[in-house]
Amino acid sequence: MNAPSGASLQAGPRLIVALGGLLLFGCFWGTTSPLTKIAVSSGHHPLGLIFWQFVIAGTALGLMTWRRGDRVPVDLRHMRFYIIIALIGTLVPNGFSYAALANIPAGIYALALATVPMMAMIIALGIGNERFAPQRIAGIALGVLAMMLIALPEASLPDRAMALWLVIALIAPLCYAAEGNYMAKDTPPGLQPIPALFGACVVGALISAPLALATGTWVDLFRPWQAPEYALVGSALAHAIAYSGYMWLIAYAGVVFSAQIAYVVTGATILISMVFLGETYSVWVWGAVGLMAIGLFLVRPKGEPASSPSGRP
Repeated sequence: MNAPSGASLQAGPRLIVALGGLLLFGCFWGTTSPLTKIAVSSGHHPLGLIFWQFVIAGTALGLMTWRRGDRVPVDLRHMRFYIIIALIGTLVPNGFSYAALANIPAGIYALALATVPMMAMIIALGIGNERFAPQRIAGIALGVLAMMLIALPEASLPDRAMALWLVIALIAPLCYAAEGNYMAKDTPPGLQPIPALFGACVVGALISAPLALATGTWVDLFRPWQAPEYALVGSALAHAIAYSGYMWLIAYAGVVFSAQIAYVVTGATILISMVFLGETYSVWVWGAVGLMAIGLFLVRPKGEPASSPSGRP
């Protein structure tokens, strides 16, 4: 389905629905980092947690696929697509994300994650998917400056040792940026978003289960649950809802409008982390928030392609 033009969203019920979707799915996405921080608080290994994330999210997506009557193609091309999305969309980035969230505030991680559009633009420029534009280069530069405001000043982080974990946290948005460019370039024709994510979850579970067992990092959920276990389930379900909703929003409202979900995700994560995790941030971090917002505005998409969505906020 072709995305509507920006003009069609200027007024009326369609704009209200689009704004509601933007806020709803952005807030769902904003809960995932604080919930993940709770999930890793017990010392559970990232690999074991990632397996269960695949299983939980895959179950929810599988039920949606079944109710919608969608097909999940399993030919060689589609299987390759599922494997790549599982690896660079969840397994690798979440491994580094979980490790980073065990050592830095969730709000700081949210700012690192907000660099996805900027990294996606760098990759797109490198492979020829996008053309050089001065304002987008300026946006990327502001994103770099925002990260420097967090990492360099002595008063920006609660502990200077967190600067290294901030760098590690940036591996996740790099993976998501690569995933977005891959999806834009090589998504099989006619593949619907929810079946695509379901296929990736099934493949991801099949990859991560033997790895977790072989490395002794298996997480046993068949025991009395505490906050980390509930948080893991909540994070996986919120991610499935948010990502599926984001893909719907792109089809409904277009890429330019939907790209603004990055603001909602970052803001929601910071606010939720402040209220429920008691996190506080220095003036340097708030300065980085402002720079990141301007940077995201400058690198946002300029057109409304009719192709599949090209990545995450």
